[in-house]
Amino acid sequence: MSASHQPVEESRPISVSSSAPHRIVFANEKGGTGKSTTAVHVAVALAYQGAKVAALDLDPRQRTLYRYLENRAETENRRSISLPGPMFDVFTGDSIAALDEQAAKLSAGCDFLIFDTPGRDDPHARHAATGADTLVTPLNDSFVDFDLIGQVDAENFKVRRLSFYAELIWEARKKRAMATITDRRREMDWVVVRNRTQHIEARNQKRLDQALAELSKRVGFRVQQGLSERVIYRELFPSGLTLLDKGQLGELGTSHLVARQELRTLLAGLRLPKPGVAHAEPQLA
Repeated sequence: MSASHQPVEESRPISVSSSAPHRIVFANEKGGTGKSTTAVHVAVALAYQGAKVAALDLDPRQRTLYRYLENRAETENRRSISLPGPMFDVFTGDSIAALDEQAAKLSAGCDFLIFDTPGRDDPHARHAATGADTLVTPLNDSFVDFDLIGQVDAENFKVRRLSFYAELIWEARKKRAMATITDRRREMDWVVVRNRTQHIEARNQKRLDQALAELSKRVGFRVQQGLSERVIYRELFPSGLTLLDKGQLGELGTSHLVARQELRTLLAGLRLPKPGVAHAEPQLA
């Protein structure tokens, strides 16, 4: 896929190795948090910036990211248009070695490699997550989802202990930090993204804010506002279009414009490295 590219959002530069793409892994062990939708929008946004992007779906059964991008390719053919987007594939192998080999082939010469993982405990997803340069963990704004990374006291809602998943990432980040000293690998940036936020009861919102702030200090992740619950995301899936494809969406309503601003905020908050191309002013407004 190729087209003239327009940058989407300026971001603070992070050191990028010239020998390997920056790995962005969308992962947690729970479904329904907007991983695939967020991953697709980030992949397309980076392509609009001029980056070479590869995307690998690690869920061979659901294939949500793969199907989304497949729909996008079909829309290009049907409308005789060219849209920015990643090269993409789905992993169907049965070993870590096979995963590494497929990822390397798919992302050869790319600036970014994006993984979309299944919403369950999976060895390939764990391998991808622990090797991430940027790990994105989307959560819905509820203590049901918060339990994925930490358990809270039922009376005062203070964090009692880390979850298995948080401990896994904590250990991976410690090892990564040590490796950074010896072989100059990138340190892992862990970003917890609050997706599908709604107008919930103020007291519960405050408790979630406090629990996330407390846990972030303990395990070192950053909290970033993500994408709200909007019908537009479900409507875009069959065509494979995203909020960035302005010329293909028709007239945008107020809610769509607000959604695009949310995406701009998310992209800036991820602090991804700039592609190795010249940048003009952002064109998301």
